[in-house]
Amino acid sequence: QVQLVESGGGLVQAGGSLRLSCAASVNIFETYSMGWFRQAPGKEREFVAGITTDLTNYAHSVKDRFTISRGNTKNTVYLQMSSLKPEDSAVYYCAVVRRKVPPMTRDEYDYWGQGTQVTVSS
Repeated sequence: QVQLVESGGGLVQAGGSLRLSCAASVNIFETYSMGWFRQAPGKEREFVAGITTDLTNYAHSVKDRFTISRGNTKNTVYLQMSSLKPEDSAVYYCAVVRRKVPPMTRDEYDYWGQGTQVTVSS
């Protein structure tokens, strides 16, 4: 069983930045890929970014604005979000799966955090 805890959400104005953190209960990079997803009210949960030991991938809608990275510890991943738009408002979740490449579909992930709310005002 893997526990994931997200933090760093909040309210920010359009054009601003936030950094989300996801802390895992295990060394995720030895065995897992991690993904960030988001879900806005009335919408499907969608892939945002993913990371493994040696690669990252991004949704087209956030590429060049968001950066996923590893922390100094082996169980932390960050999502740096810049140039935020109101349409980025959502609950953001981190998730892990035993894969070499982070999948872009939610059903492929095994463990999920509780989520952190991000609200971008116009």
